[in-house]
Amino acid sequence: MRGKTHYANGQPVFVQTGERLTYFFKTGLKKAEGISIDGVMQGEWRFWRETGELWQVGHFRDGLKHGEWLRFARDGSVEKRETFADGKAKRGRS
Repeated sequence: MRGKTHYANGQPVFVQTGERLTYFFKTGLKKAEGISIDGVMQGEWRFWRETGELWQVGHFRDGLKHGEWLRFARDGSVEKRETFADGKAKRGRS
């Protein structure tokens, strides 16, 4: 996700404060936020839609999806629940 540092309107694409990394839409609303250590995603991350609604919550281990991931419908209900191990979805979950 790291490439350019600012949108054409001057809005930062991302801000790193300590280990907390936050990505933004060009409107300034949060796009994603979580821990990044030496450029590698770790722990819980949250992702939002451009409308500001929470879209996904999941965990990373060494940059790979690991653990439970939830995707939310626009009404806030859980749309999908999936468990990952080292970047691969475990079968039998939806």
